[in-house]
Amino acid sequence: MATEEGGKLEFHPMDQFIVKPLFGEAGDPVHFYTITNVTLWMALAVVAIVLLLVVGTRGRAIIPSRAQSIAELIYGFVYKMVEDVTGKDGIKYFPYIFTLFLFILCSNFLGLIPMSFTTTSHIAVTAIMAMAVFLTVTILGFVKNGAGFLSLFWVSSAPLALRPILAVIEVISYFVRPVSHSIRLAGNMMAGHAVLKVFAGFAQVAAVAPIAILGVVAIYGLEVLVSAIQAYVFTILTCVYLKDALHPHH
Repeated sequence: MATEEGGKLEFHPMDQFIVKPLFGEAGDPVHFYTITNVTLWMALAVVAIVLLLVVGTRGRAIIPSRAQSIAELIYGFVYKMVEDVTGKDGIKYFPYIFTLFLFILCSNFLGLIPMSFTTTSHIAVTAIMAMAVFLTVTILGFVKNGAGFLSLFWVSSAPLALRPILAVIEVISYFVRPVSHSIRLAGNMMAGHAVLKVFAGFAQVAAVAPIAILGVVAIYGLEVLVSAIQAYVFTILTCVYLKDALHPHH
């Protein structure tokens, strides 16, 4: 994170995002089948979801425990979001959207643990999720509406002369969706954690340590908020894209 070299304090805030093999030497190559620190923390996110939804709600008590209350609160929050944005037709896709939200939320919060790894800070992880949403929505749009799905790109309310130009813009913006969808999440998580590490490095300097520590506390609190907001943003954008697939004429 920070080292003293030649009398100067050097920061390495991006070292926390290096993908390393979980077994073997630090410099070993990483292949698609290699178990890495990313694999470990993604698995821990899945374990956290299972503990919350399966173990935490196993009692199904009328007076819920804390874990059951949290699970029910998240369930109701996401269900209402899907229903409000996509309508009744989108409820059948709630399990997929709920899974996305929980995975991103748990991954973001686990990344706030000291010495952990934030999997959602890697574009390789967020791009897979964004591309899965893009392909699912596109395929669903054609399955549900056939060629009528193409009406999503034709702005019928615009003047006739402008419609072809707007159609090109709409097509481009549609295919840019997975890029913006993935970069927004990865960029926000990476930037926040990098700034947090920089302030933590300054905390080693006695002259500015009190200010740096206050900065760490403030940024950490902000990162807790950002972790929840980014999970919400990714999920609600998924709902908006799903609405376009179900109701392209609206």
